[in-house]
Amino acid sequence: MCRSIKTLFNFAPPATDDEIRSASLQFVRKLSGLTAPSKTNEAAFNRSVDEVFDVARRLVDSLITTSPPRNREEEAAKAKARAAERFGPARA
Repeated sequence: MCRSIKTLFNFAPPATDDEIRSASLQFVRKLSGLTAPSKTNEAAFNRSVDEVFDVARRLVDSLITTSPPRNREEEAAKAKARAAERFGPARA
């Protein structure tokens, strides 16, 4: 799947609408193969982003877990460490 789409469930604080909309946009881009739609396809593209957002928001809001919420900063640090191990240290 698209690497820029991140897990949004079970975080403290919960996922924002902006985070879910960004993931929805990336998902539609991946499915359509379009980074930016043509004027002809713009309405269908934007409608799809809105519909995916609605479904994703409902999903994230309705999921239930017994595990404690994850910390965003800790998860980002873990991801950065995995990337450094895989690709080498980041260059400035």
